[in-house]
Amino acid sequence: MATTKTNKIIFWTTTIIIFLMEGVMPALTSQTELAKEGIRHLGYPEYFGNALVVFKVLGALTLIIPQVPARIKEWAYAGFAFDFIFASISHFAVDGMDFQSFFPLIILGILIASYVSFHKLQKTN
Repeated sequence: MATTKTNKIIFWTTTIIIFLMEGVMPALTSQTELAKEGIRHLGYPEYFGNALVVFKVLGALTLIIPQVPARIKEWAYAGFAFDFIFASISHFAVDGMDFQSFFPLIILGILIASYVSFHKLQKTN
């Protein structure tokens, strides 16, 4: 059984990865032509990409800020889970079986590790 210190390390490591990948990176790159083309390539309108970035940044901040209530964090975890699942489905539908199709599922695994460690830490408090 993992110690509280181990759970904290797992939580912060995985949560920071999610924060960087889903909060910082989209905020910095969403208006590039490459990002816009990625949304168009999947068949989504540009405004969908803009809305997605807003929710990703808000969700990432929700996960990383300790003062945010646990119930709100649950919604952020759920939102990211849906995002990663549907991103994977979109890539499978458009691109077939390639790394881009599986990458959101890899990030989903990191999110699950964050979620599980978050709940283990909640139990110890």
